[in-house]
Amino acid sequence: MKTISKVYNNQYPLINEYSKNPEKAWVTDAATIEGKYLDDPFHTEVIINDELQVPFKIGVHRAVGGLHDLPNPGDMLSATLACCFESTMRMVANRMGIKLLYTRVRVESEVDVRGTLCMSKEVPVSFQEITVWIKVITDQADEDRTIRLIKATENSCIIYQTLIKGIKINIYPEISKLLVA
Repeated sequence: MKTISKVYNNQYPLINEYSKNPEKAWVTDAATIEGKYLDDPFHTEVIINDELQVPFKIGVHRAVGGLHDLPNPGDMLSATLACCFESTMRMVANRMGIKLLYTRVRVESEVDVRGTLCMSKEVPVSFQEITVWIKVITDQADEDRTIRLIKATENSCIIYQTLIKGIKINIYPEISKLLVA
């Protein structure tokens, strides 16, 4: 008798609920910076997750004049993709009945910083390439099943899919003046 996966047990009631009420499938993830340490152009602190309120210190990369003494936004982008890919792979493997014996996901994000330094209009202000290195050891003798696991992970990883498809970003500035008496 096949055992039902832990992931399936957790997801089944959600799938039922979202089938009946699709509006409940919408979630919002958030991060906020309140602008502490404004005299320090090289450091800030982001609060991750509105419910958990996890503080995380951020620095600036030396390639753009920062001190490179803390993780920087490029590191966070790489970490976000690595976390999403590996956690998705764990869940997909569990649903597929594949036992993971070892995983390693490394993400390298490459950028030519001349764009952000306004040195060349020909150089985009964006990462030009992201590479995901995956090492996975499973209990499967059939290599095709492990390949299907990785493909299913690509198809289900929200961050990966967002990055490869692109996304509209809305910016809503609120500007206030300090009134000096």
